[in-house]
Amino acid sequence: MSDKTDLHIEEDEKHILLDHSYDGIQELDNPLPSWWKLTFYLGIIFAIFYFILYQVMGAPTLRDEFNKEWAEIVKLQEKFNLANGKFDEVKFLAIVKDDGVKKGQLVFETNCTPCHKDKGIGDIGPNLTDEYWINSKGTPATNYTIVFNGVPDKGMPTWSQTLSNDEIYQVVSYVQTLHNTHQPGGKAPQGEKIEDEVKQ
Repeated sequence: MSDKTDLHIEEDEKHILLDHSYDGIQELDNPLPSWWKLTFYLGIIFAIFYFILYQVMGAPTLRDEFNKEWAEIVKLQEKFNLANGKFDEVKFLAIVKDDGVKKGQLVFETNCTPCHKDKGIGDIGPNLTDEYWINSKGTPATNYTIVFNGVPDKGMPTWSQTLSNDEIYQVVSYVQTLHNTHQPGGKAPQGEKIEDEVKQ
């Protein structure tokens, strides 16, 4: 019965039987499933469309999309830092390199001399040329916070309401250069003595 079944199957599949055999074994030419061939052809169509879209039409790549989204994140970070008076060291160093100290001197002379006098020797406000600081540790970060937020109960204005963020970084960079210069005629020391402050 088995032999008859085998002969019956062989007869039914004769039209897909290949004309060669290996060690008496004959091979059937079974076609691939339709769903598999459809997937293969759709893949080819998609690849052609993909190539034209990105190589010919210049659609944004994943890297382009990442850079765009990253730029938006940076803007949000800057907006957050600006709104919260957070010091950005990278931006500060960039400002310093871009004539920040010179520009900061102009900002200082225009806005700060009524209280700190010329060259920061102090008047209503404290002397900025000695090694003492009030409400600050003498670092760019702490000085930025003081300028940005002010100290209203001590008479220090909130300069973020008047100066741009760049101007605040600039004036801070200038104030850093005044520290420990001990200009003649300076006001008596006030606040905490900071001996190990590193100038920027």
